[in-house]
Amino acid sequence: MMPEIFHAPRPPSRRRGAQGDPPMEQHKHTAAILGGGSFGTAMASILAENGHRTRLWVRDPETAAAINEDRENPRYLPGQSLPEGVHATESLDEVLEDADLVFVAVPSSAFVEVLRQARPKVAEGTLVVSCTKGIHEDGFLLMSQLLKREWDHTRIGVLSGPNLAREIVERKFTGTVIASPDQALCQTVQKALSCEYFRVYDNPDIYGVELGGALKNIYAVASGMAAAIGIGENSRSFMLTRALAEMSRFAVELGANPLTFLGLSGVGDLIATCSSSLSRNYRMGHALGSGRDLDQALEELGQTAEGLNTIRLVATRAEQLNVYMPLATALYEIIYQDKPLDTMIARLMSGEHKHDVEFSFHGGTA
Repeated sequence: MMPEIFHAPRPPSRRRGAQGDPPMEQHKHTAAILGGGSFGTAMASILAENGHRTRLWVRDPETAAAINEDRENPRYLPGQSLPEGVHATESLDEVLEDADLVFVAVPSSAFVEVLRQARPKVAEGTLVVSCTKGIHEDGFLLMSQLLKREWDHTRIGVLSGPNLAREIVERKFTGTVIASPDQALCQTVQKALSCEYFRVYDNPDIYGVELGGALKNIYAVASGMAAAIGIGENSRSFMLTRALAEMSRFAVELGANPLTFLGLSGVGDLIATCSSSLSRNYRMGHALGSGRDLDQALEELGQTAEGLNTIRLVATRAEQLNVYMPLATALYEIIYQDKPLDTMIARLMSGEHKHDVEFSFHGGTA
């Protein structure tokens, strides 16, 4: 029988490679993380442990002081010790000075504002990684598309996967995906982040990986609702499988590779966020399913739940594109049109699609 919890050992003086290779030397970056929420803090923790000069931008000076003095982010990761190498500041100028590797981990609602404030300090050719799982309402743009628009002088990638921040800082074994057609960027990020407990895979399908990270938040809300009303394990498995079908169906319409959704950023992230009370979107759904109204649920959560905005945007876009998404549509009606919770089950059980697997191989071609 396997142990209940896996913890990686504390890092040795020299780090092993991502694939378990012998210890190797690597370039040490000046890394800037924009966003002192739970995930930004987790990335800062890994980078600092790996020996990179690591600076974390937070809006609140009290949080910055707590990180620097107490080695803890009391708002987002209370009780979790952070490495000495993480330096927090509320100054964008300070955090971006000489940075050659930038991680953007702010909520999607603040993404453009922060990019525009920071642009003058970001040098030509800087490697930039979006960690934000959301969709921008104006133009239905993904975060990488916003980066290309606002920071067209940089090289861009996306980090996504089943990455619950608290488990990362607790050093529990985790896998993630760096996505970009820029293979050199992928390799750099793999080397910068990989360690004994965090393994980084690559994928050239940047939009597929990004859509997986954004869309799964919809179904985490649905899963939390379903748990609150006490559905069975058969029902839960059924719902998650059809959620994956919806995600890939919608993403393919936008040009993504359906096979991407068989990886960590698709089914992997879906499992994690739809199964864990550590997921903000799951907790939001559970609160709504337990009878809280939207304002009460948001106040109780105390953090951003990207899934709420994504539900509204995707349900509207799916209707425009004529993409069949019964779960996303039902959630929109429940949350924004006050329909009853059983709307979700009714939509799932009376769907028009009859095929179990919609994307398959025939005669050796996709």
